[in-house]
Amino acid sequence: MNAAATALAATPTLERLKFLMRVTQLEQVHLQTTDARLFGQQSLISLDLLKKLNDHIELAERIEAFASRYGRLQDTLGDKLLPTLLIAMGERSLTMVENLEQAQRLGWLPSVNDWLAARYLRNQMVHEYIEDPAIMQAALDAAHEF
Repeated sequence: MNAAATALAATPTLERLKFLMRVTQLEQVHLQTTDARLFGQQSLISLDLLKKLNDHIELAERIEAFASRYGRLQDTLGDKLLPTLLIAMGERSLTMVENLEQAQRLGWLPSVNDWLAARYLRNQMVHEYIEDPAIMQAALDAAHEF
């Protein structure tokens, strides 16, 4: 191990990076588990069922868990892991979009626009489903695909 690698290995940045990687892996497993419980063998959730969500408390709780875990993973990856990884690599951490652009340039992310679209879904699932089940259905289905 060279001197620079040894110095990095002893830094709080590397410890934070390791921690965030462990957290991200756990969050991914939790999201995949909830996704499987929510969607099961189907790839879509019926609009009719979403219109009657108040009558299906267990489904409502699964949707809430899915949206929460999806949002948490998005936040951890974009707001915490990516900036810490860039810093550990000797890069500067800037705004979220600039960090995403840097991740795309480095080949870590296929598309900034896809990431931003996935992030937008989080807001739709959390805020807009209460009044419009069609928006909720589209957001859930798209998040399931992501």
